[in-house]
Amino acid sequence: MNVLRVGDVGTESLAELVSRFGMRLVVTSSDEPIPGSFWGDSEAGLIGDGLHVRLDTPVHSVLHESAHFLCMSPARREGLARDAGGDDAEETAVCYLQVLLSDDVPEMGRGRMFADMDAWGYSFRLGSSRDWFENDAEDAVVWLRQHDLLDESGRRL
Repeated sequence: MNVLRVGDVGTESLAELVSRFGMRLVVTSSDEPIPGSFWGDSEAGLIGDGLHVRLDTPVHSVLHESAHFLCMSPARREGLARDAGGDDAEETAVCYLQVLLSDDVPEMGRGRMFADMDAWGYSFRLGSSRDWFENDAEDAVVWLRQHDLLDESGRRL
């Protein structure tokens, strides 16, 4: 599948990005399973403040798991090991936040994020991730505002 991967953007910029959120980027060897990966294969994994990736991990997965971490309470982060948990409302907020985070990865941006999410099989009521984000994500915005992750103008806090 032709999606942007960690090896395409380099680990340094991603490590710097996730460190802003109190996370560590942990790079796993290409011949090892990714620790803490919920879905397995090349998907990013979470254990505590460690975001585990390989060079073949999709960047959308890195940003999705980072968004999960940001949406968690400190108590949930303490026991984090593989399953980010949360409910459907939080999962929607995570998807919205991952799109916003894509603006912080110069090689990605929103256009590439939408294309990669669609190619990977993210599913939304309106069909495409872009249509959902632009026309059907008010519930995600409300959730993120209620949890002090977005300001009233839609900027990340």
